[in-house]
Amino acid sequence: MATYAIGDLQGCAEEFDALLTKIEFRAARDTLWLVGDLVNRGPDSLGVLRRVIALGKSAITVLGNHDLHLLATVAGRRELSSDTFQDVLEAPDADELIDWLRHRPLLHHDAAAGRVLVHAGIPPVWTVREARTHAREIETLLRGRRWRFALRGMYGNEPETWSPTLEREDRRRFTINALTRMRYCDRRGRLDLRNSGPPGTQPKGLLPWFDVPERKAASTHIVFGHWAALGLLRRADVTAVDTGCAWGNRLTAVRLDGPGRSVSVRCSAATQRYARKQRKHKR
Repeated sequence: MATYAIGDLQGCAEEFDALLTKIEFRAARDTLWLVGDLVNRGPDSLGVLRRVIALGKSAITVLGNHDLHLLATVAGRRELSSDTFQDVLEAPDADELIDWLRHRPLLHHDAAAGRVLVHAGIPPVWTVREARTHAREIETLLRGRRWRFALRGMYGNEPETWSPTLEREDRRRFTINALTRMRYCDRRGRLDLRNSGPPGTQPKGLLPWFDVPERKAASTHIVFGHWAALGLLRRADVTAVDTGCAWGNRLTAVRLDGPGRSVSVRCSAATQRYARKQRKHKR
């Protein structure tokens, strides 16, 4: 029995299959921790969703910003642009897929193992318990009847700073941004959502969120993705597993409950083509 963390899939179904074969994954025996962003950028978002759903309870996944973007698009809160999840929207089982996706958590905490799974991270100003509480507020909204309405205020970079006195919409937006978009913060925990390059390229005064001194969740190991420019990072307090498959690089798995090297597969030719389009659009 093994538990593996796998980086952002982002529609890379072929690579997901290849990686599961390479680690000899068995659903009856092993567990996957998927860091979110199942969809978008890659060529087969529909295939990824169907594969993960078929794995049942052996796959634990949290919501990433691209997953929320898909939900917001379905809810009529966002227009399609360079998105590559049209296959999901046009699928005959689209309603079932979206219903499954909106029931995923924003944060998964395995207290016995001392580990948390989250897409981007936990802001330095929150304990794990606080992060769990704020995540549950969003999860409850997404799982409710009025989930489409609940996404109306999702987009925006403000507020940058957490306060328990934030108004409801601001509190919810901060929670979504912190858990699914964060990379850098300043020493006081103010979010910077503009810089996405690797550590060392950020403006003065900013730190990777996990390097902010005295962050409150430092005693719990946090498994996250979202930051392709950071790449694979394994240390005592964090494991980062987004190695940029949808950008033409690799898809990576790391065993969490035992020794072993990381295992990765190269992206396919189809994903390479999509990656070139994404880079062109980004410019």
